[in-house]
Amino acid sequence: MDEAMRRFAALRPHLEEGVSLVAAARAADVPIRTAQRWLSRYRLEGLDGLKVRKRSDYGTRKLPHPLIALIEGLALRKPRLSCAAICRRAKAIAKSRDWPLPSYGTVHSIVQALDPAVVTLAQDGASAYRDRFELIHRHRASAPNTLWQADHTMLDIWIIDANGKAARPWLTAIMDDHSRAIAGYLVFLGAPSALQTSLALRQAIWRKQIPDWPICGIPEILYVDHGSDFTSEHLEQAAASLRFQIIHSAVARPQGRGKIERFFGTLNTELLSDLSGNIVNGKPETPPKLSLADLDAVIGAWIKDTYNVRTHRETGLPPLTSWCADGWLPQMPDSIDDLDLLLVMVAKPRLVRRDGVHFQGLRFMSTILAPYVGESVTIRYDPRDLGEIRVFHKNRFLCRAISPEHAHETITLKDIQTARAAQRRALRQQINERVGVVAEYLPEGTARRKTETAPRPQRKSKLRTYQSDD
Repeated sequence: MDEAMRRFAALRPHLEEGVSLVAAARAADVPIRTAQRWLSRYRLEGLDGLKVRKRSDYGTRKLPHPLIALIEGLALRKPRLSCAAICRRAKAIAKSRDWPLPSYGTVHSIVQALDPAVVTLAQDGASAYRDRFELIHRHRASAPNTLWQADHTMLDIWIIDANGKAARPWLTAIMDDHSRAIAGYLVFLGAPSALQTSLALRQAIWRKQIPDWPICGIPEILYVDHGSDFTSEHLEQAAASLRFQIIHSAVARPQGRGKIERFFGTLNTELLSDLSGNIVNGKPETPPKLSLADLDAVIGAWIKDTYNVRTHRETGLPPLTSWCADGWLPQMPDSIDDLDLLLVMVAKPRLVRRDGVHFQGLRFMSTILAPYVGESVTIRYDPRDLGEIRVFHKNRFLCRAISPEHAHETITLKDIQTARAAQRRALRQQINERVGVVAEYLPEGTARRKTETAPRPQRKSKLRTYQSDD
């Protein structure tokens, strides 16, 4: 119809304004004979007469079917032949069989009409075919919490770490396949680990303290890749205890994780692109200003207030609505303590001393530990908060022990490590300053011997300076 209207527009000055057909054709840059033909067809059939008409034999080939099959076979043979080479070989065989000789255009149209999947499989092999045309887990899970996807990504943004240096953070996200809702996430620095995965899974499973983010529960299946954090014994034990199955994607075949990877792409382009420190073409567009806590808050608010509540283009519903449909009840752990023991708590052997249990330079106390002085125990701790540990004796829970010095504050393992590194740097600076002063008081000439002979290699000073190894 667009072409018919274009032709009518060329004829309109003649039909409605009395302009001669020659002048109207010249103004529209149309040959006069073509304009005459259009005018004749318009007067007979109206606007339909100006439509592009296909030839009566359109879609049919004048070549014999064996010749067409031959051309298709040549196009699928290895090594791959150009259309020109296929045309030459087809003409030679056609001439020997008294078949009509195919033109290059005909050969090209036959080759282009082949199914791309067939061509890929024939020319590039099964692996290339799978990567392009086979999709894993593209189907939508039948119900909420049937299948969760988990993955990591390095975010396209720079932030300021605890030492005041620029750092690039990571994000672990867990998505419900049925609804596309984000059940849990974790923003962190450093390489992904089993602990980061466990923390994100903990948030996804347990009830959130935010009323308008109700997504929780134990999934039936957790779909992950083959990263070391996803294949850890710790995660497998947690899955066995919580009774969900871990399924790994095929190696080097990421199609099955396309849903969560699209989420990562949306977050990077829609949210992070407007923040300080966002990365464009591999470099920060603006200086980084956000801390890890700042970025965590921004991402959490965007997931809760934007992503989970707006209509998803594939499901046609907001993720939150899809997840809450039919008013079902998710399967939950018995308590948050049980969940923490499975997912978060790290176990370490320790000895009970008269003043408590010592760990990471901190002292943990409980009156219940008094009868166990000298006994070996197992402690479990949350790396995010070392203000408290849980103590077990022969696999039996004894008590919670607290660090009196930090009873009213949250102190993480990262905080302790950062503080220790800062202390070492300060001490090394003091050492370097004091050692440097000594050199000013050494007698002149003691560092080297004056001699008329060829100079000997300069001896290194025995005075040492120290450089931070952080």
